[in-house]
Amino acid sequence: MTAHPDPTPTAATHSYGDDPAQVYDVLAPAAGAPAAAGTVVVVHGGFWRAEYDREHARPEAAAFAAAGHHVVLAEYRRTGMPGGGVPGTLDDVRALLTSVAAQPDLPKPLVLVGHSAGGHLVTWAAGQPWATGLGVAGVVSLAGVVDLGVADRLHLGADATRAFVGSGPGTPAWTSADPMSALPPRVPVRLVTGDRDDTVPMAVGRGYLAAARAAGGDVTEQVAAGAGHMELVDPDDPAFATVLAATASLLPAP
Repeated sequence: MTAHPDPTPTAATHSYGDDPAQVYDVLAPAAGAPAAAGTVVVVHGGFWRAEYDREHARPEAAAFAAAGHHVVLAEYRRTGMPGGGVPGTLDDVRALLTSVAAQPDLPKPLVLVGHSAGGHLVTWAAGQPWATGLGVAGVVSLAGVVDLGVADRLHLGADATRAFVGSGPGTPAWTSADPMSALPPRVPVRLVTGDRDDTVPMAVGRGYLAAARAAGGDVTEQVAAGAGHMELVDPDDPAFATVLAATASLLPAP
């Protein structure tokens, strides 16, 4: 077992809105790391709830920086916060990426890496017509809640999906937030799942995978054997090598 990478100093924290949660940290590539193209945008999970913020994703972001990437560690308004949920959280994702795309010191293209609820948000972004215009080259969804209908039927996170959307399946808000309603994705999507994940089971991604492929999308799944839910964002775990490889595959060679 190796140690976590030393936290990479934050180069700067930027705001993309007036709310204290509408911020992102920029981490520079670690000194001496091999150069990597583009910028990795890390979007944390936590079933969209206010009590889970970006700090638990900082080791993950630092590991990307240690691998030579420019990194953005994103924050956003969440359920239980003013403006959080649908549509505010979705608005934040677009505003965040607009700000990152306009920042001249962050190389393009962008690859979005989201975990759990963050996997939902980046996969949702992949289906939006503005994704390519903001320089998004692809998305890596780690145990992402990419099919809201399945998540709802399984009552994941004590019905976190309905709390996030504010209504149930079939409503305009639900449709606007469900990646299943925005197919095919405009950019490649790489689904990474653990075969021992009982927080967001593999079944949540399988419907999206089939529907997106049927619609002509460039979507693949890679299963990390022996991995549960949090192992995918743990730089100490062997599953994280799969995450690094999926991310690098969406960026041009340096």
